[in-house]
Amino acid sequence: MPGSFSLPAVPRAVSAGVRPAALQHASPHATILAVARTTNSIRIGAKLALLGLVGLLLAMGAPATARADAASAAKAHSLVDAAINMTDSQQAVKLLWQATSIDPSVEDAYVYLGLYYNSRSQFDQVVAVYKKLIKYEPNSLSAYLNIGEAYMSFTPPKAAEALPYYQKAYQIDSTSAFAALRLGEVYAQLGNREQAAHYLNQAATNSTKNPAVAAEARKVLGDLGAM
Repeated sequence: MPGSFSLPAVPRAVSAGVRPAALQHASPHATILAVARTTNSIRIGAKLALLGLVGLLLAMGAPATARADAASAAKAHSLVDAAINMTDSQQAVKLLWQATSIDPSVEDAYVYLGLYYNSRSQFDQVVAVYKKLIKYEPNSLSAYLNIGEAYMSFTPPKAAEALPYYQKAYQIDSTSAFAALRLGEVYAQLGNREQAAHYLNQAATNSTKNPAVAAEARKVLGDLGAM
């Protein structure tokens, strides 16, 4: 119904393969960031749900001030529960943002905010959701990847804006084949063939663990004439 707080189905688990950022955190809370309106073959036709916070707020060393007391945490969760059962989407979004202010570690609030904005192609708001998260989880690989993915979902993709977030994700985990793939693709779009080939070759060597990522990396390398 118009104006209702409706969300796309959220997958409860993520398997190996080409999955924006979800590869790095397997948990029952995993969801996937949409990869719409981009030029590479992974994104085309793959209108996926937004990557949620897959264990983002567990054992990540958030500042003590970011941790809510039990009462605040309970209040935040109650706001999330109320929001997802509302038919007034504007009020629901207001409650979800309020929940993140009461308890910045309430992961479901970020998940649903991301899903809501992503389903409406409001990628600037997806960026805002994850930028708030990294204030409290500065070492969250998924958050940085999601910001990059959101920028790349614009039409045309905002490669220059996405680049520093993919770089940060790679800095956090230099073994991430997905981060390497995205860096290679972004550098290719920006015309830096040397850097593109460097990261794409790294992603392409990970065929056993992430065959779909490796296959895409090889395809882009072929398009660049670097194989």
